[in-house]
Amino acid sequence: AHFALFAAVLVWLLTLALFGLSLLGRWELVPWLGSRWLLTNLVHDLALGVGLYAAATGIMGHKAKQRSFCNLPGYSQHCLYSAYLSASICGGITACLYLFSGLYCLLRRCQDQRDII
Repeated sequence: AHFALFAAVLVWLLTLALFGLSLLGRWELVPWLGSRWLLTNLVHDLALGVGLYAAATGIMGHKAKQRSFCNLPGYSQHCLYSAYLSASICGGITACLYLFSGLYCLLRRCQDQRDII
């Protein structure tokens, strides 16, 4: 579960940084990546966003499956099944959103556009 938390926070922080630079129009300030900004967003969305969130979803789904016995009636111990299942569902939704964003960047790249805006 630590990897899933690491993946989610890493992608979230990188997304905030890329969004901030895109919003301010300051992607030229990033050396080597400024001229390839659309490609940078494409790699971020598809490789990091989809890849890490899909791995985190798989891990949390596996953890939920391991804890599926504790949702039985009469089980008296503390159960994390619903938390793992919720994290898995949210991770899957987020991976799909990053996939749609990456496909949009890929479409714009195929149309020979260079930046996001």
